Amino acid sequence: MSTMIIINGENLIVGRVATVAAKKSLLGEDIKIVNCEKMFITGDKAYRVQESHRRRAQGTWSKGPFFYRMPDRYVKRIIRGMLPYKTPRGTVAYKRILCYMGMPEEFKNEKLITIENASIKNIPNLKYMSVGDIAKHMGAKV
Repeated sequence: MSTMIIINGENLIVGRVATVAAKKSLLGEDIKIVNCEKMFITGDKAYRVQESHRRRAQGTWSKGPFFYRMPDRYVKRIIRGMLPYKTPRGTVAYKRILCYMGMPEEFKNEKLITIENASIKNIPNLKYMSVGDIAKHMGAKV
C-alpha cells in the first residue's frame, strides 16, 4: 500500500514543489496538492503572461501541445515536465499526482505538509506571480 502525501501549496514556488512531487511519485507515493491557485511562479510578470499566451497559441486545438488555463491543471502540467511520462513507469507516477484548487472537504481534517525550502519568502527578489493570476490572464474562470 502506498502512502499518501498532501501538500499545501499556499505561498510555495511551483517548480520546487514539482520536483519533490515528481520524485516522491516515482518512488510510489500518492501525491495530492491543494491550493494550487495560491502557488507562485518566479520571474518577471510581463514575461510570464507573454510566455503563457505564446504557449497556448502554438500548435492546434486537435493535436496540441495542450497548455491548460485552470490552475490545478496548469500545475499538474508543470509536474509532468519533470517526469518521464512517456514511459510506463512515468505514466503510472503521473497518475499518482492529483492537484486541487482550494481545499477539498475530504482533506479538511488531514495533516497537510508544507515544503520549507519552497516558500516564496526565501527568494530575494520581488519578481513572482501567483498561478491564479496567470490563469486569469489566460482566460480561466477562476
